[in-house]
Amino acid sequence: MFEWKWDFVWEIMPRLIEATGNTLLAAGAGYAIAVVLGLALALGQRTPYAVVTFVVREFVEFIRSTPLILQIFFVFYVGPQFGIRLSPWMSGMIAIGLHYACYLSEVYRGGIESVAKGQWEAATALNMTTAQKYRRIIIPQAIPPALAGMGNYLVGIFKDTPMLSVIGVAELIHTANAIGSENYRFLEPYTMVGIIFLAISLPAAGLIRLFEGRVRRKLGL
Repeated sequence: MFEWKWDFVWEIMPRLIEATGNTLLAAGAGYAIAVVLGLALALGQRTPYAVVTFVVREFVEFIRSTPLILQIFFVFYVGPQFGIRLSPWMSGMIAIGLHYACYLSEVYRGGIESVAKGQWEAATALNMTTAQKYRRIIIPQAIPPALAGMGNYLVGIFKDTPMLSVIGVAELIHTANAIGSENYRFLEPYTMVGIIFLAISLPAAGLIRLFEGRVRRKLGL
């Protein structure tokens, strides 16, 4: 029977708080990569060049069909075989960013396709270039419908950061493992990690919903 020890909890909290900062940093950086790259991949599937569209679409499907943990291993361990040597932090953020960029590209694509056909025709009538159409007309209207999906993937990235522990990134699960191995007590560190994830994920999901509602109200949606 395990006995809960509060004094042990207070002793390990500084390390868990530091690891929380590392986890948030990894999630934030990975999401920033995903947001930018996801839009590029979405647009890459809408080019007039069939070969480019095919390659981008197949790449997105390949990434979405393989496990994130495998991609993390590939970037960190296989990359050096081709002369690409990255730190565990950089490898992890790139793998997470690339993985979720492919999911976000589908969210963006759905938003873009939801824009009324008349908007495209009006932009064409104004003699806008393709870049101007997307920048001024299409993307501003495509983002609001995509906000819910984008928010869900932000929370998803945060919950997937424990996979970075397999390459030695000092996030929450890696730190909990280290504490448990050092003290032969896993109950407290793992329980506190679960509480920390809940304490961040639940308010974040609520804030995302509030932000989405505010944007929709401003746009009259």
